[in-house]
Amino acid sequence: MNNILDFQNVSKSYGSKKALRDVSFSVGAGKIVGLLGTNGSGKSTIMKIAAGLIRPNRGTAAVMGNPAGLQTKTDVAFMPDQLLTESWMKVRDAVHFYRDFYQDFDEGKARKMLEFMSLNEKDRITSLSKGMNERLHLTLTLSRNARLYLLDEPIGGVDPVARDKILDAIVEFYNEDSSLLISTHLVRDIERIFDEVIFIREGEVVMQQEVEEIRMKYGKSVDDMFKEVYA
Repeated sequence: MNNILDFQNVSKSYGSKKALRDVSFSVGAGKIVGLLGTNGSGKSTIMKIAAGLIRPNRGTAAVMGNPAGLQTKTDVAFMPDQLLTESWMKVRDAVHFYRDFYQDFDEGKARKMLEFMSLNEKDRITSLSKGMNERLHLTLTLSRNARLYLLDEPIGGVDPVARDKILDAIVEFYNEDSSLLISTHLVRDIERIFDEVIFIREGEVVMQQEVEEIRMKYGKSVDDMFKEVYA
């Protein structure tokens, strides 16, 4: 199977508001793909559909050839833009929670990532900065042995040092047989790790292109192309 994730003519509305309009794209194995758009463009809705948390009104979303939903939960590791841990937890409690909850959780990998991220297992989660919390959540997500990783705004609102550490960790620890779909509007900071990008504007896909093709064909960086598309 070539594609890990397939969207075919997906539309989604919330009441009278159309969040996605006839969206089609695919994500191949071994790819880190940027889902790029301004706030409100439909990125989080795509993420939630791919994670099987919500259903499209029309069209199909498939992970490993199966409709996104309960049967694809074990193939997908989702890092939402909101924290998943509880305030009473220490870092090690969060690791143990994921270990007990997910059969595919690799505790050894998690401990390597904690060390790489400079996270102390004894620290209380309430004492962590936003950047350190993002590092922890990335550790928990990437320590699952999934086929599709969904990272929703993983560097949103964190300082440049934390961003660099998070991006380095993604490159260092993701499984090359799997795929990553990363949503963001902070293009300049993150484009260096992308193989492909998908531009979404007002719920519609306006471009899917390999990063190298953008540089060769248009003579632009992804950030420059983003500014042109959304100007």
